[in-house]
Parts: sequence; C-alpha cells; structure tokens
Amino acid sequence: MSLPTDYPRFTLGLALSAEQRAFFAKHGFLHFRGFAAPEHVQRILRATQQVQAKWLAEGVEKVNGVPIKYGHDVDGARIVQRFAFASQHHEGLHELLQDPRFRALFPLLEAEDGRVGENEKDGLVVNHYVNVDGSEFSQMGWHTDSLRDVFYGKRIGPMLNVGLHLDCNQATNGGLRVIPGTHRQSLHKMLFRKKYYKDVSDDPDEIAIETEAGDLTVHDGRMWHRVARSPLTGEASRRRVMYVPIIAGKYQPKSEASPTPFYLRFLHLVK
Repeated sequence: MSLPTDYPRFTLGLALSAEQRAFFAKHGFLHFRGFAAPEHVQRILRATQQVQAKWLAEGVEKVNGVPIKYGHDVDGARIVQRFAFASQHHEGLHELLQDPRFRALFPLLEAEDGRVGENEKDGLVVNHYVNVDGSEFSQMGWHTDSLRDVFYGKRIGPMLNVGLHLDCNQATNGGLRVIPGTHRQSLHKMLFRKKYYKDVSDDPDEIAIETEAGDLTVHDGRMWHRVARSPLTGEASRRRVMYVPIIAGKYQPKSEASPTPFYLRFLHLVK
C-alpha cells in the first residue's frame, strides 16, 4: 500500500496551504474534517427528505435527462437512493454550494476558469446507500469520473469530485475506497485497469476513507475509486453522501431537454 490509512486530515479554509496542494498533487485526494457543523448536516438531511417527498409524490423519473434511482428503506418505504441536480430543487442545497470555501479548491484544477458544476454533468448528486431487501443502491464498483469525457470523444478535462459526508462511517461499514496516485496513470490504465462498475473486489493498493458527519472529501476525476458494500444490514448500514463536480472549460449546462448521457445507461449495474 502506497499510503498509510492514517493519512493527514485537514481543515478547509478560504485558501489551500502548500502542504494540502502538495498532498493532492501526489495522492490525488484530500480529506477535510468538520466542513459542515452537526446542525448544518441535519438541515441538509431535512432538505434531501423534502426533495424526496416531492419527487415521490410527482413520480419524477429523470431530472435534466439523468435517471433518478429509487429503492426501499429499512421499513420498506420507497425512497430516492440517487438524486441528481438536487440543488435545483431546494434553496438550502443551492445556498450550500455558494460557500466560499469551495473556491479554495479551484487551483487544484490547474485551470483558469474553475467553477462549481451545479448545473452541469449530474449537478449536486445525493447518494443514499442502505443494505436491505429491496435496496437498489448498496455499493458502487470501481470507476473513474473522467470516463464520461472518453465516451463523448472529448479530451479528458480537469475535474474534481467533492463529497460532503452526512453520516459517520468506519471502514468496517463499507464506504469510499480510493487508489492513491492513480490520477497520474496512463489513459490505457484509466480505461482498462478495472471492469467499470462490475468489479467490486478489494484492491491491495486501496485505502478506506473513514468519515465523520460533516467531513468533506475531494478526489481527482481520473482516480480509481469505489464504494464498498456494508457487511451490516438495516439501519447500521446507512450511508449518505452528496457529490458535486468542480470543473473548468466550456460551460455546458443541462436542461429538461437534455438527453440521457450514454454512461448512465449502465446505472442499472450499480446495486
């Protein structure tokens, strides 16, 4: 393993330190403690529940061309397990993305026009993992976020995937795994090192990202990562995390008229 599990956890301010930038350049990710206070985390969770209630009542199947993934909770109730563009449907989630600390991450793109992709790609995504009968979302196999550029025949653009973790999660409960340094791999390895989404096996070079509620993680879009299934079931297996891309280049917002992206045709493989 190239990096110990006791890697440094940082605090995100209005600018990155030289140490933080050097760590990201070498390993491809950063982990910040306490980005959101406990009461803010609870407000965010209530906001996602309000969006969920609205979408369930209206039978929403897609948002801006992106399929919404539904499943069942521990009590058998139908829930949304993968939201897309959630901040377009709740003012509180939109306000979250205006936090000036996100701008501190822009230099990691090594581009002049960094921005929070609130209206691009899949926007603010909320993933709700729970391991019960009827759940459609308990893990996610190995993948890189930059594959979508390859699908569209485009040059791979700079991208960060920024995750706000809404539950405390130990490695023994599954969760995010990354392979440090793979953001500097060749294109061939980015395409063929793993079977995208189908491969859910352990990797000898992976490390587990253990989070507290309110932690923020950032990883390079070219990095191999996965979400491991919890060995637990029921309430103990619950993990909720929201992701938003930070990107550069041509502004490409999505709308209700947007087609379903090709790569999302594989969403059914994610269970």
